[in-house]
Amino acid sequence: MRNRSRLTTALVFCFGSLVLPATCFGQFSDGADGSSGAGAPPSSPSPGRSEGLPHFGLAVGAGTLGATIQAATAVTRRSNVRFAFNDFSYNATFNKDGVAYNGSLNLRSAEILYDQYLAGPIHISPGVMIYDGNKASGNASVPAGSKFSLGDVDYYSQAGNPLTGTGAISARKVSPMVLIGFGNLLPRSKRHFSLNFDLGVVFQGSPSATLGLAGGACTPTPAANCQNAATSSSVQANVQSEQTKINNSASVFKYYPVITLTFGYKF
Repeated sequence: MRNRSRLTTALVFCFGSLVLPATCFGQFSDGADGSSGAGAPPSSPSPGRSEGLPHFGLAVGAGTLGATIQAATAVTRRSNVRFAFNDFSYNATFNKDGVAYNGSLNLRSAEILYDQYLAGPIHISPGVMIYDGNKASGNASVPAGSKFSLGDVDYYSQAGNPLTGTGAISARKVSPMVLIGFGNLLPRSKRHFSLNFDLGVVFQGSPSATLGLAGGACTPTPAANCQNAATSSSVQANVQSEQTKINNSASVFKYYPVITLTFGYKF
């Protein structure tokens, strides 16, 4: 009866101590020598055990690819995978060889980068631009009676049927890239905020220009020898020559420079 009373008392004490379950476990984990484990300190984690890698970071910023939003996750203690989307739009009017273009520049792209840290926050980041929507487009026009050039030939826009058209410059959709940078979107410390800088290049190849014209093109005077620019083989040959000139001018962008500054937060 005395043993049964002691057991009943212990059970009542356990249920009354639910907020401190270790007390209850101590009552039933006596050692072989009869000593209680209730007052034993909790075991500490092993000093060599990893605390785990950061799972997610987010950054916003701007650069030569436009405004950017980036996300990253850790792969190893010294590497991350980073994803980015960039966007920028600009409208402008300009004139080339007597043809007025009312155009827009759109920079839209998506990237996947592998950040390998070499020393501290210094990293090298090979990657790929998986969607290259960087392009320029616009409407072309020449006022009636005004002079313009196609290739190396001078024309005049026909009165009553002035020259109009469209033009566009675009790049290939998938391009390799490589960056060198300073900063880590996922600091391997308790710090949450970060400042990151990247410098590099996208190997996008030479942009490709297309030019389509319609209307009357006259030479050598505004009223002589007028031809339909859309169907005349001689005018179309000079349109192709003008496209080549534009492509040669844009070839400097086959190695597109990347400079980006971002502010990040590790969650």
